[in-house]
Amino acid sequence: MLRMDPASFVTLLRRAGVSDVLSDGTTRAAYSTDASLYRVPPLVVARPRHVDEIAAALAVCRAEGVPLTARGAGTSIAGNAVGTGLVLDFSRHLNRVLAVDPDAAVATVEPGVVQEALQRHVAPLGLRFGPDPSSSSRCTIGGMIGNNACGTRALGYGRTSDNVVGLRGITGAGEALDAAVVRTGLQRIGEANLAVLRTQFGRFSRQVSGYGLENLLPERGFDIARLLVGSEGTLAVLTEATVALVAEPAHRVLVVLGYPDIAAAGDATPQVLTHRPVACEGIDSRIVDVVREKHGPQAVPPLPAGAAWLFVEVTGADLADTVARAERVGADCAALAARVVPDRAQAAALWRIRADGAGLSSRSPAGLPAHAGWEDAAVPPERLGSYLRDFDALLGEYGLTGLPYGHFGDGCLHIRIDFPLQKPGGAGVFREFLLAAATLVAGYGGSLSGEHGDGRARSELLPMMYSLAAMDLFAAVKHVFDPQNILNPGVVVDPRPFDADLREPAAPSLRRDLALAYRHDGGDFTQAVHRCTGVGKCRADNSATGGVMCPSYRATGEEKDSTRGRARVLQEMINGTVVTDGWRAAEVHEALDLCLSCKGCLSDCPTGVDMASLKAEVLHQSYRHRPRPATHYSLGWLPRWARLAATAPRMVNAALRGAGPRGLALAGVDGRRRIPEFAPQTFRSWFSRRPPSAGDPVLLFVDTFTNYFTPEVGQATVRVLERAGYAPVLTAKQRCCALTWISTGQLDAARKILGRTVSELGATDLPIVGIEPSCTAVLRSDAAELVGAAADPVAGRTHTLAELLAARGWEPPDLTGESVLAQPHCHHHAVLGWSPDAALLAAAGAQVQRLAGCCGLAGNFGVEKGHYEVSVAVADLELRPAVAAAGPQTTILADGYSCRTQLADLTDRRGLHLAQLLDRALTRLAS
Repeated sequence: MLRMDPASFVTLLRRAGVSDVLSDGTTRAAYSTDASLYRVPPLVVARPRHVDEIAAALAVCRAEGVPLTARGAGTSIAGNAVGTGLVLDFSRHLNRVLAVDPDAAVATVEPGVVQEALQRHVAPLGLRFGPDPSSSSRCTIGGMIGNNACGTRALGYGRTSDNVVGLRGITGAGEALDAAVVRTGLQRIGEANLAVLRTQFGRFSRQVSGYGLENLLPERGFDIARLLVGSEGTLAVLTEATVALVAEPAHRVLVVLGYPDIAAAGDATPQVLTHRPVACEGIDSRIVDVVREKHGPQAVPPLPAGAAWLFVEVTGADLADTVARAERVGADCAALAARVVPDRAQAAALWRIRADGAGLSSRSPAGLPAHAGWEDAAVPPERLGSYLRDFDALLGEYGLTGLPYGHFGDGCLHIRIDFPLQKPGGAGVFREFLLAAATLVAGYGGSLSGEHGDGRARSELLPMMYSLAAMDLFAAVKHVFDPQNILNPGVVVDPRPFDADLREPAAPSLRRDLALAYRHDGGDFTQAVHRCTGVGKCRADNSATGGVMCPSYRATGEEKDSTRGRARVLQEMINGTVVTDGWRAAEVHEALDLCLSCKGCLSDCPTGVDMASLKAEVLHQSYRHRPRPATHYSLGWLPRWARLAATAPRMVNAALRGAGPRGLALAGVDGRRRIPEFAPQTFRSWFSRRPPSAGDPVLLFVDTFTNYFTPEVGQATVRVLERAGYAPVLTAKQRCCALTWISTGQLDAARKILGRTVSELGATDLPIVGIEPSCTAVLRSDAAELVGAAADPVAGRTHTLAELLAARGWEPPDLTGESVLAQPHCHHHAVLGWSPDAALLAAAGAQVQRLAGCCGLAGNFGVEKGHYEVSVAVADLELRPAVAAAGPQTTILADGYSCRTQLADLTDRRGLHLAQLLDRALTRLAS
């Protein structure tokens, strides 16, 4: 147990010159886990700014006997990046590419540089860093070195250890890596143990478990740098790395091979390898099915016949020759059928099955939470098929399931398994299975880890794979580098039990007195929070893929402002240790404060974390029957105030204009915001004066924003629907989706309001079309969480305008030559899906640039005091630069009222709703 308290340790670190040090409960909770099953709250977190601070921090840790754990993006699946003492986060400041030598094809980087950032830096030179793990959009080079990361194309480019040219760092004893004492100590170990080194290490490519002691052999060049790769921060702290770069091939061609089952695909792998592919990945129908279920049939392009597939990639300088090689693979590897895909876009769509399936594997085929722990074992590829059969039988013996896939060309199998960790005795099942699985893989001459390292998950199992003599060598090497056992203790040498410190068994179930149903998590708030497995996609720049998550993290760079960081704080709230004051804890509200409730995580997070709903629940529980912040009454009750304002809109507008910043501040609104004016005539008033339409009736859901602020959008929607052969009708009374009550956590009121709305909408079987995306999304998703099964028929009949028109087969007006810059509303992207809108615009001939990310206003978020700077920073990520670059003739398409408001507030441009764009084009045609 550590005797040092956080405050005293912070003082020592700052006196030593470490400037960015955090010991608050929010930070400690956010860093309590990585992407693994393990929960180890740190004493303190520091984010070094330069090498001197690293050395100073390590010196303080040695003097005080405090453990030190180095951390990159925290995407370690085996529990390699958590520790009880000081956690050094390299990703915050030490994240630069220092130098690139294109002639030598090397780059020198700081350890916190994200791999994708390095790729972008060197891509103009036609170069890349070879290893490509699935977390490349956020994992750091330092973390890849720590775990000896590999990825999909390791067959072509090797492991990280094969791509490291040189390292700089500090040993646990405070020495440089090339210090004489280090070299001498390692030489003695190597010379005395040549037989063990030659027979037990470096036996096949994915033998990652333990230390890479084969690098001490003279025939391996006695390479200390490569020895350190994969040592998981237990031997030294990295300060700089020089890595090899490779040239991008001129052509990549994918061939997909179909097999009757995944074991048969494993059997075929050795023959595939004779064709020297750069990638050979295996998936089966279980992953394809879950991708199809989550993302729809269009997410799965045509696959060859079979129930399992190998995705094989070959490269070359000549396209025809490369295609011919791919065709030979298809004909020579005992496949039921094969598909050669030379087109890169089509190949990317197929590869996306593999990528999306890997993310979705956190839910088992039975729909249960699936966990890492036995995630990436590997066997020699020639034994893979037999291993897969035995492993599948082992799963059946324990009544467990998972979605298998992997780097079959390297003999590496990935699978998350539905261990019953949330149930009594579940940890015991976990322990028994891992012991049996380790016995199985060791019997095949395999490795407990194929690329993620041993960490807390497998270090205890190393004696099942290595002899006692080899284990003694690990301890001896550790002593040379880190005699005080300061660096990442509990990993590799003198390990913690692999069933200690498990995160989920420590979390009691929360099922009672909840406002939301958590239908996809068995009604359990705890399971909803633990959907976050920590893979950290919320830390990535997801704009290239059209993603939204996570706008606040992208704006601030703070872990606590990521979806993952917030989930970790909520997990600590539930177990009541680091965060002790329950729903009202200051740490919880600090972590949630900058959540925009954009729902980007609902769609973009591989595990479907819905932080917007979790935040609403926290606000509900915190303020229920208590006074609330001012904005909960002003902005949260906006539909109520709008209804009152509609009786005298001009008078209300004049009063708001005269209120000034002070008056706005009293309502919790930032004085720098302009308050939109109420329309002189509501949409419903306009609609009531129109003659009835002829056509098929459709129920138009009129939201607060359309009715009271922008009736022109509703009017355009009516005209488009009529041109498409519909006759819009309205509900008898103005109904509300209760979005503003939901976002401010007033869920009792929201349930009543939504209940009335659902009751009226459910009284008819007409299709429902929404105008405002966020309100339409409530009917499709949130309503069922608050109202229950009565909302399901309404959800099934609710459509966006683009969806309704597409279902009718309506031909849009010609928009050829129209340049459109589209900012999809976050809820549109996350809940409804923007693909029908994109398809409609494409069919119309418009030239569309779709923006990713959030506009930054996000309902009430960007209007509230304390959020203005972050709101603008989010807008500056995508929206404002794109608008500034757009020509004056470009149409800014923004269906969301928030998005159009942000545009009007921060730019001199105005946005149009899709209905307005179509209405304008139809009017031109008619004239």
